[in-house]
Amino acid sequence: MAKSKIIYSCIECGYKTTKWVGKCPQCGSWSSLEEEEELPKEVRKAISNNQVGSKKVLEFQNVNYTNEDRYKTEYEEFDRLLGGGLLKGEVVLITGNPGIGKSTLLLQVINSYKKYGEVLYISGEESAEQIKNRGDRLKISGEGIYLMSEMDILSIYEYVVENKPKVVVVDSIQTLYNSAIDSISGTPTQIRECTLKIVEIAKKHNISFFIVGHITKDGKVAGPKLLEHMVDAVFNFEGEEGLYYRILRSTKNRFGSTNEIAVFSMEENGMKEIKNSSEYFLSEREEKNIGSMVVPILEGSKVFLLEVQSLITDCTIGIPKRVVQGYDRNRIQILTAIAEKKMYIP
Repeated sequence: MAKSKIIYSCIECGYKTTKWVGKCPQCGSWSSLEEEEELPKEVRKAISNNQVGSKKVLEFQNVNYTNEDRYKTEYEEFDRLLGGGLLKGEVVLITGNPGIGKSTLLLQVINSYKKYGEVLYISGEESAEQIKNRGDRLKISGEGIYLMSEMDILSIYEYVVENKPKVVVVDSIQTLYNSAIDSISGTPTQIRECTLKIVEIAKKHNISFFIVGHITKDGKVAGPKLLEHMVDAVFNFEGEEGLYYRILRSTKNRFGSTNEIAVFSMEENGMKEIKNSSEYFLSEREEKNIGSMVVPILEGSKVFLLEVQSLITDCTIGIPKRVVQGYDRNRIQILTAIAEKKMYIP
């Protein structure tokens, strides 16, 4: 049997080369080439034959679709972010920093989906006992929820196709591997092949998937850029260290609006959605607060009221210094220049 060889693939554009280079010749990205194994021709052919399904062609006007094809939860903000609910056969990628609450939110969400049928939570990072312990803390009843601590995508494929749950959570895609491929989990090859298998199951059997993805120190999804292209929606979980609120931002959504955000609060009993986010952010603001003002900010289709504070003090050095926190410093420079030029405010 032929041996696999090492190649270098650009995570931004997919360019491949046998030698590592600092700058991708195709897209110009720096340090974007990652090492991966190129599978032998017979292995690629075997995988391709395994993925071939029934070639069923449908006429466009004969395809039926109704809103009943969407699964809804008790979290209105989460459903709004999805475009009105989770579509059957949809694959959603959720990313975020470690410990920000991705697994907690998904465990709460699938507790709502179990009314539509069996839901499956697959974890390659935690045991079933650990997940059950977190579920008890979140006061989640286990009826209709099934746990699976498995990392081999072929075993997962076999179980899901046989039992056909309505919704499946994969936590996380970087821990999965395909035993037919001779490489460790987390490599670009394994992430790509495992995601292809998941997309195949979702589209072929109308099973919805949530995939948890790790991010790098640069804030990008770990693995090939192809991962974000293969899924139907990409949600980023954001939050400042030391603060209780979390922001779930939609950066890609084939079945809804992009750049939409939903605000959650990390409580003792899990994630709580914040419907009136303006009231939440301004709850501790005094009515007469000198040096601050409330401004409307448009994010997606929602308007948020946020407080902007300013502090001016005498400067002992020759050249005054302007410091900005929570806003783009260059934009502040432009706004202050306009205020001085047009409004005659020094």
